[in-house]
Amino acid sequence: MNYKKYILAAGIAFGTMSCDKFLDLKPISEETSDTAYDKAKQIEGALVGAYETFQSSEYYVWDHVIFGDVRSDNAYAGGDNPEIFEADLLRVTPTNSRVFRNWSEIYNGILKANTVIEKVDLVTDPQLSEERKLEIKGEALFLRAYHYFTLVKLHGGVPLILEPTKSTAPDDVRVPRSSRAEVYQQIIADLTEASNLLPDFYTDENGNDLGGSTNKARATMGAANALLAKVYAQSGDWNNTLLAIEKMESSTAGYSLLTNYGHLFDGEHYNNAESILEVQYLGTDEGNFAPQLLLPPSISGDTWRKFVTPSQDLVAAYDAEGDVTRKGAAILFEEVSWVDEYWGNATGTSIPFSYKWKKAMGWASTDRPYLLRLGDIVLLKAEALNETGQSGAAVSELNKIRSRANLEVVSGGLSKEVLREKILLERRLELAQEGHRWDDLVRHNIAVSTMNDLVEIDLRTGQAVNYNMTEAKVLLPIPQQELDRNPALEQNPL
Repeated sequence: MNYKKYILAAGIAFGTMSCDKFLDLKPISEETSDTAYDKAKQIEGALVGAYETFQSSEYYVWDHVIFGDVRSDNAYAGGDNPEIFEADLLRVTPTNSRVFRNWSEIYNGILKANTVIEKVDLVTDPQLSEERKLEIKGEALFLRAYHYFTLVKLHGGVPLILEPTKSTAPDDVRVPRSSRAEVYQQIIADLTEASNLLPDFYTDENGNDLGGSTNKARATMGAANALLAKVYAQSGDWNNTLLAIEKMESSTAGYSLLTNYGHLFDGEHYNNAESILEVQYLGTDEGNFAPQLLLPPSISGDTWRKFVTPSQDLVAAYDAEGDVTRKGAAILFEEVSWVDEYWGNATGTSIPFSYKWKKAMGWASTDRPYLLRLGDIVLLKAEALNETGQSGAAVSELNKIRSRANLEVVSGGLSKEVLREKILLERRLELAQEGHRWDDLVRHNIAVSTMNDLVEIDLRTGQAVNYNMTEAKVLLPIPQQELDRNPALEQNPL
């Protein structure tokens, strides 16, 4: 493909260069939404702007950890934010501003992707080859699918908006919720098309591989099929999960598990062989602010109470398994000057910190969260194999991950139910602080039982926390602000 050098310089790394100006419906100088995409560099710039949502949306920065780990049995809220306490105690309300902000920012990402999908075919600039047009469309379809997958997991059925908004008329903007099944159908359609349009890896005009900083920053065929596997799994279609993984494994991108688990999170091995897609934070004005919120005083340089405190239950799970390797990569204990109600309820207590981020860097960290990584997919393959009666093959996949963590391998001959529990435990230990735990519990219909059986003692009272988990709390509420603006929406059960 003819991959232009200007887009490399402009910020393959999801740079903060915003293309909102090209997405505005109002005329800017001589450019309007109809003329702002007639050149190759303009549509490429709009695509970079679409990727930028992964860097600017707080959900992808760190709220995915709040709603994936803090909401589960993996972590406490920490910090001092009442709305994060709501997530921790399973009392999220429709007026929670984090829910509204995430909804708005993710839909903004969908708008950007829709604009690229609509406009790319209209570009007549000879510098934009037909091959590159197809790739751009595939990338935008992938982005739209990723965002809708995020929304459907959080809220269930949501409004499906598949083209840029061109009118503010009530009939055009008051879109009702589609069903959960309809949203999944659209996600699958987008990813299926994307996987057929995207390359295994990107090359320059001479056919040279552009390397990890491009191939791990942009959607590829492997990324589309990895995400498709997660989509099928979350919707309970295990056979198609395996087919999607098989297609991902056939990619010439060369994904492989790192031999050293710690290298995944040490901040020194970006765009590694296990990474399928990661946010390319560069630091300074393109830095990641999340690590400053989580890391202890010795690293962050400040002394206020930090967020996302690993739970007693998670630490006990690492210890029970003898999992020194992953516990050491994910959790760091340090004495603190504040009081923690779960880890001592007194100043000077040694408490655990979320440690899959290693560099605070004054709110501008280069630490990069994975959007997709192979370790997750290997365990998902084990899960799908077990659910389809292929326990021997499932154990083989599970042991790839356990061996990497220096743990004793699991023997065969286990029942489907026992092996399922072992795989879910392995996912918990492998993926803690990466925002997957809640989805895992929901996928197997055990969110209610897990949270109601969880025993976490509030040391201020000496009493166990009553999470009062119900089926209604599996999904987050629709933001009240959206209900007020759009009468066509219906609230989730509360």
